[in-house]
Amino acid sequence: MTPNAGGAKGKGATNVATPAPTASTEQHGKGAVAAPKVAPSPAPAASAKPTATAKPTASATAAATPTPATKPMPSATASVAPTITPAATAAPSATAAATPAAATSPVAQTVPPPTAKRPEPQVVQEIRQQHQNFRAQPRPDRVPAVTFQSDYRIQGSDRWQGPQYEVYRSYHPERHDRNWYHSRYQRVELVGGGYYYWNNGYWYPAWGYSPQEEYYAYDAPIYVGQRAEPPDRVIADVQAALQKMGYYKGEVDGLLGPLTREALVGYQSDQGLTATAVIDEPTLAYLGMS
Repeated sequence: MTPNAGGAKGKGATNVATPAPTASTEQHGKGAVAAPKVAPSPAPAASAKPTATAKPTASATAAATPTPATKPMPSATASVAPTITPAATAAPSATAAATPAAATSPVAQTVPPPTAKRPEPQVVQEIRQQHQNFRAQPRPDRVPAVTFQSDYRIQGSDRWQGPQYEVYRSYHPERHDRNWYHSRYQRVELVGGGYYYWNNGYWYPAWGYSPQEEYYAYDAPIYVGQRAEPPDRVIADVQAALQKMGYYKGEVDGLLGPLTREALVGYQSDQGLTATAVIDEPTLAYLGMS
């Protein structure tokens, strides 16, 4: 009993059987050997000093790191906030207001892939400069005129998918007098022997505007974009571009005749476009002319 009492620092035999001396040894930090022995015991886990020894660990460092890291964040946000003036705040609302128009406009629908075959930009510019004053002339001997048919529909248009072809799917010719056209459309022009009216990026044959001047090489809308260039000029530009790429073999006459429509089908098919045989928004975009 005496040796046991000496090891327990004179605390008696009843204390020898208790784990108190072991806990006392760990609390005094007597080496790393004593710590694993009491690690399974719940008592050291509740003590404050083992928590203090965990301060250098990565978890304690990570816990301390967010405090300085988050301090600059409010200041960075605060530095950006003063730059948002009322005028800048109004810009997104203006963009949002323009979004529905862009969504319904065919202009924003088509983005040609990098692999699309298209004339060089300088070539397109040269073509446009050459045709600045271009005016088509009726050529019924070479390009026969089409006749008015109230039940006419563009062949195959019911299979053309996408909003950029809706104009062609829904198109049907109507005959009205000039007062009717002027009451609804701001631009009605004589082009290549027939009158056309312009509406939202397209030129349409104005059947009935002048019964003496109804020469139309093809009865379909012609897409020219929001700049409202005359349709014969746009047709001439497309003909010249297709001619340079080997698709069009005819004369640049500004008329959407059979040879022009055949060239359009060839180009559209090669580019993976819907073969419409008309100048539509995707085709004009692929040619770099939209």
